[in-house]
Amino acid sequence: MKKHGGSLLILLGVLCWAAAALAYEGKVMDAVTGEPIEAAVVTLGEHAVRTDKEGVFRLEGSGDKLKVRAAGYTRREIAAADLGNPYADIALTPFTVKGLYLTVYGIASAKLRGAALETVERNKLNALVIDVKGDRGFIPFKVDLPLAEKIGAQKTILIKDMQALMAGLKERNLYLIARIVVFKDDLLAGAEPELAVRKKGGGFFKDRENLRWVDPFRREVWDYNIAIAKIAAELGFDEIQFDYVRFPDNRGVAFSQPSTEDSRTQAITEFLRAAHRALTPYNVLVAADIFGYVVWNANDADIGQKIAPIVEAVDVVSPMLYPSGYHLGIPKYRNPVKNPYEIIYLSLKRAYERTGASPRRFRPWLQAFRDYAFGGGDFKEERMRTQIKASDDFGASGWMFWNPRNIYPTGDFSNIGKGG
Repeated sequence: MKKHGGSLLILLGVLCWAAAALAYEGKVMDAVTGEPIEAAVVTLGEHAVRTDKEGVFRLEGSGDKLKVRAAGYTRREIAAADLGNPYADIALTPFTVKGLYLTVYGIASAKLRGAALETVERNKLNALVIDVKGDRGFIPFKVDLPLAEKIGAQKTILIKDMQALMAGLKERNLYLIARIVVFKDDLLAGAEPELAVRKKGGGFFKDRENLRWVDPFRREVWDYNIAIAKIAAELGFDEIQFDYVRFPDNRGVAFSQPSTEDSRTQAITEFLRAAHRALTPYNVLVAADIFGYVVWNANDADIGQKIAPIVEAVDVVSPMLYPSGYHLGIPKYRNPVKNPYEIIYLSLKRAYERTGASPRRFRPWLQAFRDYAFGGGDFKEERMRTQIKASDDFGASGWMFWNPRNIYPTGDFSNIGKGG
């Protein structure tokens, strides 16, 4: 009798789960054009699927909300009860990101942050990229993460009330992107030597800034950065952007596994896939920064970045299309700082040709800092407008300007084309 009662309980549990788990089918489309949106992410509870070329999805799971996101569109959450029947047409409103970058110190400094916000208002921008974990591994606000405390990432708390800061920025209707530097992490490498990238002859590898890196093959490193990303999502960031999501560009180093083109590419792509899965319940966009030359290279450039698999792993790909970074130029344009439009436009076009992904899946980093490679001078208003036009002409889902000093022009640079 006891055994029979246990079987009955199991049966009841299965029936309850079946009642809670529902299957939804539908189509995600552009609210303006009515065109289908390919690769939109539809989430129900812990389950997520991407739409096909016709914008169609089928999803089974349990939960009270259907969450939908796609690169270049405003996210939506829809009460499952409001869908009416299991088939749903879901329209997303186009959204173009127009943003500036602020470092750990830039966002914490009232002066630098205030100046950036004046630039945002003057140019009718709508986004900020903010360092949540910067180039040196510091997290500038208090987080409940024991490993961060252990390695010294919490040693310098620059932002005393991150929630209040976020609320103030949200009051300005800003789209907030959390930048997380992944495999360049001097603090984690120093505190946990078994996770560090080593020289082949022994000892820590250090890059040109004398900073240590951590091994992209190590799952402990993945877990740490994904945990930080979850905290950022819980704080209310709209997007998580992973930077330095690559191997160091140095062949004289050793890792925990053999480093080959295939193994490197797999490690980087799988980290991004793991992060995308882990962030599914938050309905935040997931982005990856890549070198500009990655869109042109057939190989992984010895750093594990290949354009096609990365596009498949995340929602948004942000190639760093700084003309100064193209030290060899591109075909027909060997002095890139004299041809910023061609560098931006042709690189994005190349990314599209190699992947077939919607242009909205790409959002480039653009240059707002002085040229260091060709003696080309400053990249201020005129060159910034040129870069914006190239990105808009291609059809990207926006653009972001990089200046590591957090200092942006005082004039107007956004009043051109669709960027205005």
